[in-house]
This record gives sequence, C-alpha cells and structure tokens, in this order.
Amino acid sequence: MRIIYTVILLISFVARGQNYWEPVPHPRPLEISVKKTGPYFGYERGRFDVFEIGAERMWKKIKLVKPKTHGAHLGFNYNFFEHVLGFETGYWQKEGRLNLTYGGSLVLRTNFEKERFGVSPMLGYRVFGLHLQAGYHILTKSSTFTNTNNFFIRLRFTFVNDRDWDVDGLNFGKRKKKKKN
Repeated sequence: MRIIYTVILLISFVARGQNYWEPVPHPRPLEISVKKTGPYFGYERGRFDVFEIGAERMWKKIKLVKPKTHGAHLGFNYNFFEHVLGFETGYWQKEGRLNLTYGGSLVLRTNFEKERFGVSPMLGYRVFGLHLQAGYHILTKSSTFTNTNNFFIRLRFTFVNDRDWDVDGLNFGKRKKKKKN
C-alpha cells in the first residue's frame, strides 16, 4: 500500500509541475489621442494694440485623470497704428482639465527699419477654443525702436477645421481612398 501512495504522490507532483499557472491579464485602458489643426485670430493688448493671425496644432491624450494637451503655433501680428510687424512661433502645454497653460514663443519684430528678436514666456488659460495668455517679450535692445509691447495680455480663438482621432493605433481621421485597378 505504501508503494501505491508513493506512486500517486509522485504522479501528482509531476502533473502539478506540468501545469504552468499564468495570472489573468487585466485589460488596459484605451489610448485615445486627437490632433487638432486650424487657424487662429487674436488680439494682444499692452502699451500698444496688436492684431494677429496664424495657425495652431494641438495634440491631446484623452484620459480620465490628468489629460495632457500640447500646442504649437506659427503666425504673424501687426500693429496698425505704429506700423510694427511681428512673427511668432511657439509652444504651450496644459496638464489636467482646468489647469493653466504654460509655454513660450520665439519673437521677431520689425518697424521696417530695424528688427528686434527674442523670447516670450507665457502663462494662460484655455477653454472652448479661447486661449487667454499673459506674458513678457524679452527682446534685443534698441534705443530707437521702442514701440512694441513688453508686458502683454492676449486673447486668441482657434477655429479647429481638422481633427484626427487615434484610438489604440486605429486612425479615425483622414482616410486615403484606395485606387481602383
């Protein structure tokens, strides 16, 4: 009888050794992101009034907790009263739904005789296509070309005319048409 118990015990250990236990994987949440592109129109107020137009692209990872949004813009502005033209390119970032945006721009200003260039750190708030920003232009020195804003507050509105959705690698944006042979 001891021999039968020993054989059964050894067979159960060998059988258990063949059974590789693997934990059940938890389903991971969907990764949803969207790219939005469109023109913007804006108004900047400091010492001088400046009107601006340009294009903006936003990337957003949609999450339940702390969604992240990034944006890049390229545009120009013009002060009709002082005849100052400016070009800007910049980046901003927002983490969360109701948090502030922070970013900066590279700036070039000209009065058609002299040029000033520099950087502009900004802090803002974005909701429903409106982006309110406050910042400071840190420009190169000039003794004659001073009719440009240093401190400013700006309001921009972006018209989103292109959305590109991406859900776990499946692109739901623009689809290319297949050529018929």
